[in-house]
Amino acid sequence: MRIAAYTSFTFSYLSRALVLAQTLRAAHPDWAIHACIVDTPPEGIDLSAQLAAFDHVVYAPSLPIPRFQAWIFKHDLVEACTAVKGHMLAHLLAAGYDRVFYFDPDIAIFHPLHSVLARLDRASILLTPHQAEPSRDYAAFRDNEMTSLRYGIFNLGFLGVRNSPVGRAFADWWAGLLYEACYDDPANGLFTDQRYLDLAPALFDEVEVLRDPGCNLASWNLSNRSLAINRDGNITVNGAPLKFYHFTKINGVGDVMTEKYLSGNSAIWEVWTWYKRQIAERESQAIPKGYWHYGQFSNGTPIAKPMRITFRTRTDLMGHFDDPFAMQPDGYYAWMCNESPDLIIAA
Repeated sequence: MRIAAYTSFTFSYLSRALVLAQTLRAAHPDWAIHACIVDTPPEGIDLSAQLAAFDHVVYAPSLPIPRFQAWIFKHDLVEACTAVKGHMLAHLLAAGYDRVFYFDPDIAIFHPLHSVLARLDRASILLTPHQAEPSRDYAAFRDNEMTSLRYGIFNLGFLGVRNSPVGRAFADWWAGLLYEACYDDPANGLFTDQRYLDLAPALFDEVEVLRDPGCNLASWNLSNRSLAINRDGNITVNGAPLKFYHFTKINGVGDVMTEKYLSGNSAIWEVWTWYKRQIAERESQAIPKGYWHYGQFSNGTPIAKPMRITFRTRTDLMGHFDDPFAMQPDGYYAWMCNESPDLIIAA
């Protein structure tokens, strides 16, 4: 059986992606690990040694995404890294992999995933919900059930797909939706790729929900999951082996939510601080802080989010400018200067 795992990231997230690749390699040395990089390398940097952690590296423009420059301009960094996931999934299934797993780059693997893999013997689509049991009090209900209704039932930091007719149909459907609209826009019913997957159990057979407490442990489900480290160093969650931990929004709101539900459990903080050390050790000083090639026009001018929103909500602009990044007398930047100079200032 040929098994692929992939993640998508920019070079600013390389240290996180390396922790994922190296912990996944330790658990499953026989899996093919793919990186989909939604970026171009900073000038003067040789990343060949660091990217060697991946078996295959795909740069997003090489995926079959029509009018890539115009398409990627519609997205901010997080939107872009999620928007490519469907096309990359379809690409790996077309390459003949029997099973394909997606992991967000800020995930680390702690235990072999044999039981997760076995679930795809009968299912074609494997999803993890943000929560797998009801909240016990109002504070947790507000953070969990109410948040899931706004941002999606399933967390798309993880996805498993079998190469079956259902799996391939799902990948094509998902890629098509993400091509059209992968935006952080909860007010209009979208949160990048997640809200679409609320529809998956209604639209596709062979969808299975993975409620294993050791899968996708994260700040949003700590209220119902208890982590422990035994004398041998084995880590469990509600008595089950910790398979992978999703360190979402670390060094930010993730720290706040983790501390909120810590409840005196030092094991959680030990794992959390372990991960901070791991990514710090893999930081490259050669990558400028906050670097993203598609975050600026070709002359280095930053692109403000309202400039992207204007572009993606105007079909006439999207149809006219094949490369909105280009600084040309008749380019998108020049149009913005004439029509909406306030948004240029906002950058």
